[in-house]
Amino acid sequence: MTAKNSATQRTAIAVDSPPRPGTPQPPTTRGTSTAPAAASAPSARGTLLAALGVVAFSLTFPSTVWGLESFGPWSLVAVRSTLAALIAGAFLLAMRVPPPARRHWAGLAVVAGGVVVGFPLLTTLALQTSTTSHAAVVVGLLPLTTAAFAAIRTGRRPSRTFWIAAVSGAAVVIAFTLQQSGGAVSTGDLYLFGALLVCAAGYTEGGRLAALMPGWQVIGWALVLCLPLMAVGSTVALSFEPVRLSAHGIIGLVWVAAGSTFFGLYVWYRGMAAIGIPKASQLQLAQPLLTLVWSVSVLGESLSPAAPLAAAAVLLCIAVTQRARS
Repeated sequence: MTAKNSATQRTAIAVDSPPRPGTPQPPTTRGTSTAPAAASAPSARGTLLAALGVVAFSLTFPSTVWGLESFGPWSLVAVRSTLAALIAGAFLLAMRVPPPARRHWAGLAVVAGGVVVGFPLLTTLALQTSTTSHAAVVVGLLPLTTAAFAAIRTGRRPSRTFWIAAVSGAAVVIAFTLQQSGGAVSTGDLYLFGALLVCAAGYTEGGRLAALMPGWQVIGWALVLCLPLMAVGSTVALSFEPVRLSAHGIIGLVWVAAGSTFFGLYVWYRGMAAIGIPKASQLQLAQPLLTLVWSVSVLGESLSPAAPLAAAAVLLCIAVTQRARS
């Protein structure tokens, strides 16, 4: 086919004709080698970041038990939150992140109350009488609790399969706690159930805010919001509760502050943004089982036969809810 240009010269224009049936075609190489690599690189990096977050979270309970060797429960929670807030504030200043809009501070307060203060405090109080393996199974219900809160908060209506799996998971955890405590709910279990509720509320509100700003900034500003209260709380708690410094206690404090509270949430949100919530949630299924491993290998706890069975049943229910949501 030809066309005339402005100089009236005849110039050839290449037009691809459709291949004849049965004619072998040469392999196409344009764009096939770089696109998959470019797409897989962020996915692999996001998976690694989310997996690091899960590992960091799984060490929270063993680190808390170590921290309680040196600090009282109120001191441990106040000091860990203060240290985490100082780290978060330094990052926000170094990256020159502007403060959130005024309309977002109420949501950040919910995140702070649930994730920064409520969950650490209630689980720390629970771990004074409960083992980490027991707490890991109960708190393994957190993804289901968060999903239920999210459904209520957003007004969405999950499928019947979702709710059947969620209720089944809750029934497994309740049966496990009753079996472990001789037919009655202990004070530690009440603390753990309360921790589930406040953390699920914080996660739900944090997920909403993460659609408006980077997720790590959500937890960063929530920590900074708690800094004045936690700084005063640290001073008061340390004056009333005895401090017996030990290597385990210091390591536990440093990890729950820098590892679980800041680093874990930072890499978790970054990874979740890269690979999406469904894939990240699948990685989080390993968290209760990892905590069971740490409770035996690091703390030397004896694992009851019911603990891994209950954890596996809860994970199965979570997997069903994830599939039902997608």
